[in-house]
Amino acid sequence: MPRAETPGVLVDHSKMMALLVSLKQLNFMYCAYLWFVALAVVNAQEMLQPKPDEVWISNEDRGRHLFLADQENPKVPAMASETIEVAALGRPLFPGMLYDCRKDSFIPGITLWDKKSLSENLDSRPQPKTDVKFSSSDSFSSKTSLLDVSASLKASFLGGLVEVGGSAKFLRDTKSSNQQSRVTMYYSETTRFEQLTMTHLGQITHPQVFDQKTATHVVTAVLYGVQAFMVFDRTFSEEEDKQEIEGELNIMVKKIPLFSIEGKGAIKMTDGDKEVAEKITCTFYGDIRLEQNPTTFTEALEVYKKLPTILKENPEKVVPIKVWLYPLHLLNDKAAQLEREISASAVSIEVIMEELEEVERTCNDLSRKTLVNIFSDITQRLRLFQSSFNIYKAMLLKAVGRVLPAIRGGGMEEKSIEDILKIHYRSPFNADVLKQWLGDAKSELHLLNSNIEMLNGIKMENSDTLNTIHLNPNIEVVVCLTFTSLNYEDPYLSTLTEFVKSDEFKGLDGEKRWFL
Repeated sequence: MPRAETPGVLVDHSKMMALLVSLKQLNFMYCAYLWFVALAVVNAQEMLQPKPDEVWISNEDRGRHLFLADQENPKVPAMASETIEVAALGRPLFPGMLYDCRKDSFIPGITLWDKKSLSENLDSRPQPKTDVKFSSSDSFSSKTSLLDVSASLKASFLGGLVEVGGSAKFLRDTKSSNQQSRVTMYYSETTRFEQLTMTHLGQITHPQVFDQKTATHVVTAVLYGVQAFMVFDRTFSEEEDKQEIEGELNIMVKKIPLFSIEGKGAIKMTDGDKEVAEKITCTFYGDIRLEQNPTTFTEALEVYKKLPTILKENPEKVVPIKVWLYPLHLLNDKAAQLEREISASAVSIEVIMEELEEVERTCNDLSRKTLVNIFSDITQRLRLFQSSFNIYKAMLLKAVGRVLPAIRGGGMEEKSIEDILKIHYRSPFNADVLKQWLGDAKSELHLLNSNIEMLNGIKMENSDTLNTIHLNPNIEVVVCLTFTSLNYEDPYLSTLTEFVKSDEFKGLDGEKRWFL
């Protein structure tokens, strides 16, 4: 029987002992659980630590497949052990072709193996896939994203090292005006994948290629197919609602896969859609050669419906879409290497070019205004601005293209790109300064327009036609009102001219013999 230890409380000692034993067991199990968890964490950390003779190299750059690099041999950089995935961009890249990643250029006519060996050691398999995407952005970043272009290849393209073809010519198409709405439709279809067998890689027929050091990689795999871009544009006036126009264009282009073509080839669409479609123009960039490229929305719709059939009837028309590059250094120590990449700096160059393109569009819009053509002083200033701007833009990109190969080949430090960026940002061609000047020019035009509106009924003519009016015998009296305040020297334009003459980028010499 339980006995009372405290008034009002009954205690059963046998049950109390059982409870204490049970609690001790639970406590032991909890401690053991914590110990096992701690041990698991320690083991996991040990597993994640690289072994003494190897290290895992990580890289955020899209399109890089990285392997384990040898730590004991400091002469072999991690970059040398990378297999690189590269967008073909309309270039004739095929299995066995040599490629120089320092310049992002291919080397035709020279291979490691003869034609017979290449054909006998080629594995080919079907890889069918169709993809359709839409983009309402005209930025360089969005365009390269559609084509799956890596940061490194972007830099090479901007630096003028890569000559694109086929559908990739789309990269050079940019809006010329801010009064222009644009939506791009991207169509892609892949058909087959080809790769060289690993046993074949070691059987070199032409080893002299390694001594020449003209290439860093060899194409070992290719994905074939076709790509096409249809760029739809709709221009609008300053009085029209920009957001409304962009919304209409977006809806119409995204409807393309849904529209049906009737028996006689007529497209089934509402009267409202037809009215919107008439204001839309189209530019086509594709790997498929058409009898006639579409220029209207209706023609583009017809082409879209025919694309799968065209490829099915002409399977031999496919082109390289993407290639995989194998480092030559892994086949022979004498081969040239890709020493370093510049993905971080490439992003900065891309941003600069986006800013300069925006400046160019704004300048184009100002140049198209009627008042600019009437007043020759304004015309001259804008032309001088555009001339200096175009020269500077070419100089900047040339400087980038000059140092890229040297940096990648190890002959120059990445600091050379940073020096180019510094020169740009402290130059009078800094986008903020350019925009400020254009803003002032726009304000001047608005003020001029306000004064002209007060001269209701008075005909405006430019100075070039003034002599024609003077010599007209039918005109007896001429009263001329001249805006003398428009004729002045702009010190900023003089600064632009002097800067392009100095060419500060010349001091960054990337044309050294870095490849020796």
